[in-house]
Amino acid sequence: MRIALSQLTTGPGPEKNLRLIEEWAARGADAGARVVVFPEAAMACFGTDLAPLAEPLDGPWANGVRDIARATGTVIVAGMFTPAPGGRVANTLLATGDGVEASYDKIHLYDAFGYAESDSVAAGSKAVTIDVDGVRLGLATCYDVRFPELFRAHADAGAAATLLAASWGAGPGKLDQWDLLVRARALDSTLWVAAVGQADPSTTGSHVQGPAPTGIGHSRVVGPDGTVRHRLDAEPGLLVADLDTDEVAHVRAKTSVLANRRPELW
Repeated sequence: MRIALSQLTTGPGPEKNLRLIEEWAARGADAGARVVVFPEAAMACFGTDLAPLAEPLDGPWANGVRDIARATGTVIVAGMFTPAPGGRVANTLLATGDGVEASYDKIHLYDAFGYAESDSVAAGSKAVTIDVDGVRLGLATCYDVRFPELFRAHADAGAAATLLAASWGAGPGKLDQWDLLVRARALDSTLWVAAVGQADPSTTGSHVQGPAPTGIGHSRVVGPDGTVRHRLDAEPGLLVADLDTDEVAHVRAKTSVLANRRPELW
């Protein structure tokens, strides 16, 4: 399966960001991608007052993404914000196009490194997978990568890959952690992990203030053996990769970490 990871920098305006999605989805389609994955907060960047911007899944922004998916003949996965009780929002991944219609609300909220996502975001409670051309793909968002249980749940559900959308927070050691965690989740779930982040805003001249996680780039595709197969640097870019789903079975035959678990002990 050919996928495209769209490492871009979004701003606070949903309509302007939708035009970016239109441009980058077309680029992915031109490269032959069946699935085009956009980062977390593709609708509006963190550091923005999210509640006034949140829209339901049948609202104009999500419908705009559906129109783009239809026009490009792709499945698009993109981060948006939907309304949640108590004036908060859900950090939602919309997956839409070519018979796919699903959404995933981020389960693990980024209350770390001086930022409290839970102040404005309500946590999800359900793992989600989608099927594209007979291939099952799990959905995950940013801080989820620190929790191997979700990725193993994708594997248990029959997924061959997890699509991880992020807006990773910058700071000392954070790039090393990103690299380690993405590789570890692929290795301990024996899945492909396709991880796309917001590009580093400084590479496009944007000025970032405060602790909001606005991205460091370094999107990557990691094989089910934990090796990095493709990667980008900090600046915006499109990463196109072919995922060999047969390799998942091959790796699992050699490295039986899923089969060797002892869930009755924990």
